[in-house]
Parts: sequence; C-alpha cells; structure tokens
Amino acid sequence: LGEPELIDREGIDKAALSLAASLASTSKHPLSRAMARAGANTALGAWPLTDIVETPGFGLEAKLDGEIIRLGNRVWVDASDNTAPTGPELWLKHGSAAPVHFRFADQTRPDALQAIPALQKRFRVILLSGDTPEAAAQVANELGITDWTGAATPGDKIARINQETEAGHTVLMVGDGLNDAPALKAAHVSISPASAADISQTAADFVFQGRALSPVVDAIDTGLQARRLVMQNFGLAIGYNLLAVPLAMAGFVTPLIAAIAMSSSSLIVTGNALRLSLRGRKH
Repeated sequence: LGEPELIDREGIDKAALSLAASLASTSKHPLSRAMARAGANTALGAWPLTDIVETPGFGLEAKLDGEIIRLGNRVWVDASDNTAPTGPELWLKHGSAAPVHFRFADQTRPDALQAIPALQKRFRVILLSGDTPEAAAQVANELGITDWTGAATPGDKIARINQETEAGHTVLMVGDGLNDAPALKAAHVSISPASAADISQTAADFVFQGRALSPVVDAIDTGLQARRLVMQNFGLAIGYNLLAVPLAMAGFVTPLIAAIAMSSSSLIVTGNALRLSLRGRKH
C-alpha cells in the first residue's frame, strides 16, 4: 500500500489523538506512522509512556502513570463495536475509558499496478495481510489477486508458507512489518524494503532501497538470468573439455595452442558472465 492517512479527524479528541500518536511513534508499522504524522501538530507534546512493547499482529502496549495503554486492532483492545470495519483502522484503549476508534484511508502504490501483474506472469501471487478482511479484499481486487487472506497473524502466515512448501512449491516472501519477520524467515527466499522494521530487514535475504516494488521484479529477473548464465558457462566448460582433452591426449595439440585455447575459454566464460552487468545497467 501507499501512505495511509487518518480520516474523520474532526470528531477525534485531541488528547486521545496525541496519546495515540506518542505510542505509535515507537513503531514502523504503516498505520503507526500515519498515526504519528496525524498527531504531530496537536501541540500537546509527547506523553511520558513507559514499558512499551509491540506485539506482532496485534498492536502496541505501554504504561502511563500506572495505567495500561493499548493501540492496535479491535481484538487487542477488546473493543465491543459491532460494526464491520470498512478499511484500515486502529483502536486506542486507555485504562477503563471507552476505546477510541481511528479510521484510515489508503490507496495502493501506483507502481504496484505494474509490479504485481509482472510478478503474476512469472509466479502465483498470494496476499497475506494483517489488515482487516475488508481492507485486504479491496487491495486484492484492485491488483487482481485471487488468492488472499485478511487478518492474518504471524502464525497464519507461517502456516500458509509451510502449506505451500509441503505442496512442493518454492516460496518467495516480501514483507515489511514487524509481524512479517517470522514469515520472512520461514520462506525459501525473502525480500524486504529498507523502510521495513529492523527485525524484518534482519530476517530477509535481500533488502531493497526506496518504496517502489519494481526492485522485487528486477531482483527476481536478475536471479533467473544469473542462473541461466551459470548453466551456460557450465555447458561451455564441459563442451570445451570434451573437445580439447581428447585432442590433447592424442597429441594433436601443442603446448602453445593449448595455452591459447585455455585462455580463450576463460575469456568466453567471463564475457558471458558480464552480460548480467550489462542487463543491470539497462535497468
């Protein structure tokens, strides 16, 4: 997704907004970042929060003057709202007070409309989202992803990866959230953006710069091309030896010709490998 933005701010208590923003500023989750941005101009300053803990897939918890503060999904704060969520949301629970509801609007990144179809030409794409099923369904429909899951916990994501692995599939995981770290570790190969949580970057095999998704496609294509070149070089080396060794054993190759042939084969293999760098310059 792109940059979530808090909506319906007029009806939100400024103190609650400021408190939620102070707690959210300790997290790299996209909704937490949006929450921190929204509360940056409340002029109430930072709150003296202590014992801050982030639970992947649920939310943040801290203490304020001995009272527990929670910011996260409706299950995390035990919200009794019976209305179905219409998009990304966060809930704030402060002590015994009624939970405060924050709603967000988000749009898929423009580059995702090109990156996802490009990936679908190569692989089967699955969306595993910790957002509400409604939000996940909206994104999946926009991007043309038919296999998706909403409200997925870290355990759900690992279970799906294990299911695909047991079915004989090789899994590439792309994620940036704190709750993606276990799944990134469980996948065969994993990629994370530089804007991701530190633990997700550590768990990933590759880290790409920027927020665009196109580097994921480039990394996959580069890997496939590198594999093709390696196999070609193996073929060239085997072919050279099958031809040259019998001739040398038969005495038809002089030391000078053998030295020239060996150097030439090395140059051919090296030149073939350099085709990968030429491809990188085009991108």
